[in-house]
Amino acid sequence: MKRITSYILILLIAFQVISAVPAGWILISDPSGEKLGLPIILLNQAPFDNFLIPGLFLFFILGLLPLLILYGLITKKELKFFQKINIYKNHHWSWSFSYYFGLVLIVWINMQLYFRIGFDLLHLIYSMLGICIVFISHLPATRAYYRINKD
Repeated sequence: MKRITSYILILLIAFQVISAVPAGWILISDPSGEKLGLPIILLNQAPFDNFLIPGLFLFFILGLLPLLILYGLITKKELKFFQKINIYKNHHWSWSFSYYFGLVLIVWINMQLYFRIGFDLLHLIYSMLGICIVFISHLPATRAYYRINKD
């Protein structure tokens, strides 16, 4: 059971990486949003004039950071810096950061809704993705799999 929940967590985060990296890169290269079919009017109540800042956030925070988390979840390699800033010292850093990442994803979607950047099926999907990441990372089997034995 431990492995099954960790596989599910890995798949959820991989889905996020696969969708965020290309979309973020497109928004960085074309801040008008035209290549993704995003009208600039979506940003009327947002603090941005174009999609560059959201694209940077999407690419780095919601794309490359979860790619690093994915690496840790799969390999369970120790990265001293991340383990040092990990507040859950008895768990692998990738487990902790997957939990943090789920929360960031939920906040990101809620900020879009706050700034009235529309509401569509994608908001629901990515909100549920964030909730599932938080939930699955806290299942006892997942926590046990990423627990660091301090013998």
